Amino acid sequence: MKVSTQVVSDENTVTISPGDIISQARNLKYEGFRLVTLSSVDLGDSICLLYHLDKDLQLINLRVDVPKGKKVPSIASVYSSAFLVENEIKEHFGVDFDGLPLDFEGMLYLDEEVQKTPFCKLGITRQDKQNGEP
Repeated sequence: MKVSTQVVSDENTVTISPGDIISQARNLKYEGFRLVTLSSVDLGDSICLLYHLDKDLQLINLRVDVPKGKKVPSIASVYSSAFLVENEIKEHFGVDFDGLPLDFEGMLYLDEEVQKTPFCKLGITRQDKQNGEP
């Protein structure tokens, strides 16, 4: 018997605005859902964030499209483990998470010599905070 599961489909994915992510995450946690992970895709003028949550093998995805250069709230206040994957997405795609409790400032994986986000099609240049230079 072959069992297959569609991870992301119209049936299990809800598109929400960036401002609703914390309340939606809080509601799902209250219902017993756990955060599995986040994934992201560069759509050109925006980054698609997919929040994957699970309860009793039922997978739910929350989709948030974030315009490049805009912030999205961190869900680490709801799911503390989110800080790690949010740092990874910030580093690789340039998404800035507002309220990130532990920000690695782009140094989670990448060396200081790396100045652009490697998976962002347009690239977002990292700047030195002290003098504003790339």
